[in-house]
Amino acid sequence: MTKLYKLDYESPIGVVEISGTHEAIISILFSEENEKVNGLHDETPLVLKECYNQLDGYFKGKCFEFTFPYRVEGTDFQKTVWEALKEIPYAKTGSYKDIALSIGNEKAIRAVGSANGKNKLSIVIPCHRVIGSNGTLTGYAGGLWRKEWLLQHEKTFQKEKR
Repeated sequence: MTKLYKLDYESPIGVVEISGTHEAIISILFSEENEKVNGLHDETPLVLKECYNQLDGYFKGKCFEFTFPYRVEGTDFQKTVWEALKEIPYAKTGSYKDIALSIGNEKAIRAVGSANGKNKLSIVIPCHRVIGSNGTLTGYAGGLWRKEWLLQHEKTFQKEKR
């Protein structure tokens, strides 16, 4: 059995719990904790440190894409949706319908929403960039206020992106 490691990142919108192995990140989720529980240790794998540093860069407006290795676990449909989410550019948004159309299944809007909600790699697979067809903010596992913050954050820093 592969050992799972955790490392917390204190973001401006709450603690983010990074989980992974020596090989890959498997989840990046907002924690219910108000302060860091899982700190940096000698045995913390390099991949978790890389993820931590890239998230730090993202929140400081200096990192616009993520290059650390990660692994997604889900159905083939969910993986297809998550790949489509990665195509939404930094500081842009798309709708559930846009994603359904992009994967060639325009009737799968609800299923796209469900897959979006099961994404375990917050920010990296940018489910926060998916909004309703009418332009309104819709569900986000981390809370709508975080979704709104992330979208505003990206708009603020898109001008500096090179």
